Amino acid sequence: MVLPIYLYGHPVIRKETEEIDASYPQLKELIANMYETMYAAEGIGLAAPQVGLSIRLIVIDVSPMAEYFPDCEGKRLTLINPQLEVLEDGRKESRDEGCLSLPGVYESVTRIEKIRLKWFDEEFVAHDEVIEGYLSRVVQHEYDHLEGKVFIDRISPIRKQLIKAKLVNIIKGKVRCDYRVKATPAKK
Repeated sequence: MVLPIYLYGHPVIRKETEEIDASYPQLKELIANMYETMYAAEGIGLAAPQVGLSIRLIVIDVSPMAEYFPDCEGKRLTLINPQLEVLEDGRKESRDEGCLSLPGVYESVTRIEKIRLKWFDEEFVAHDEVIEGYLSRVVQHEYDHLEGKVFIDRISPIRKQLIKAKLVNIIKGKVRCDYRVKATPAKK
């Protein structure tokens, strides 16, 4: 089932998330729905807050980027309760990023190229890996959602001011998307 994607401005996007365990209700179905939602929106990553849930869950499939980043071939990850550690020996790189919760907004974001990630997969098998390259960027982007952050929090105040009108329109729900969305609740 395709779920609505919550847009920037909705309170759930800024809320920190809580860990879950294998007893989380209908977890397998939720994971399947998150993948279906991500694919329907032509995304490569989706965090639970983007579908209205304040839990530590991310789905990623960077396979569509393999044409540009060969190391992305076949990289599909379900991350439950991820813990991210930035490795200081990694270099930084700036690239444009976008987000399904911020349709039409693309900005250059500097991120570290190499991270260490610990997580559980959908079977609750523990993983601990060093991740590099484009996948590292996507993991960091989605991980930010679990911390109540979005990629525009990492751009300069001047750049943020230049896109202010776009952000206001997203908050007001005045945005056109080719996927189901849930805008900020109207204030009374």
